[in-house]
Amino acid sequence: MATAKIGIIGGSGLYGLEGLKVETEVTPDTAWGKPSDAITVGEYAGKRIAFLSRHGRGHVFTPSEVPFRANIAALKMLGVEQIVAFSAVGSLREEIAPRDFVLPSQIIDRTKGVRASSFFESGLVAHASFGEPFDPGLAKLIKRVSVPGLKVHTDKVVICMEGPAFSTRAESQLYRSIGGDIINMSVLPEAKLAREAEIPYQMICMSTDYDAWREHEEVVTTETVIGHLNANAESAKKILAALLPLLGEGPNPLSGTMKHAVITAPEKRSPEQIGKLNTILPGYF
Repeated sequence: MATAKIGIIGGSGLYGLEGLKVETEVTPDTAWGKPSDAITVGEYAGKRIAFLSRHGRGHVFTPSEVPFRANIAALKMLGVEQIVAFSAVGSLREEIAPRDFVLPSQIIDRTKGVRASSFFESGLVAHASFGEPFDPGLAKLIKRVSVPGLKVHTDKVVICMEGPAFSTRAESQLYRSIGGDIINMSVLPEAKLAREAEIPYQMICMSTDYDAWREHEEVVTTETVIGHLNANAESAKKILAALLPLLGEGPNPLSGTMKHAVITAPEKRSPEQIGKLNTILPGYF
């Protein structure tokens, strides 16, 4: 199977990469099913990457339906050691305008528990550290990238809501009051699963609207969002072209971190779960 150290997850509006020299497309059959779409492996800006569309090409999965575990497991099986994920977001702050980009450093979970959020379950329990949900090394590299005319906000808090409907005005105001700066529907459980799979992960968020908190404006609509999605996709490609030469270097800071995170007694561990986890964390359990 083809391999790549760098994984790119495309969000709404970013379903492929122009200029990618495609080597192959693969759809690994993971222990948690198949990923959202075929993963394209090839060369881009001089680096080998694996590109996956989170919602599938043509946008066929709602945020709650995305097979997050299969997506992360498939990238891990391809040898990915860094993930840069893109996502459309709503802005909860006046200074974060549509078509601005945002690099979050923290997450507040407002999903409803219907998404499978861990690889560890049913007889094999582990607790991953998640105080810093994004990788500081990746964030540092992304902060070095500059795209003329593109405003990038850093160190912000992303709210993850269930969706697929947008927020009510009351919810939007609540999210602002608890410290949220932007809002999306997909950073969780994606970031948690990447941590469990020992893959450094950073999301780059692309603002499409002001959510629903600005009471003097019309509430956000899909028509409004789509116009900004297309412009943001072009900016994302420019960021990637500048960023990719910086990626794929050095040791993985998360390597080995899950080996001692399991708290289930050895004699109580499920052989079935051990078999599944051995596909992404071989020999640990």
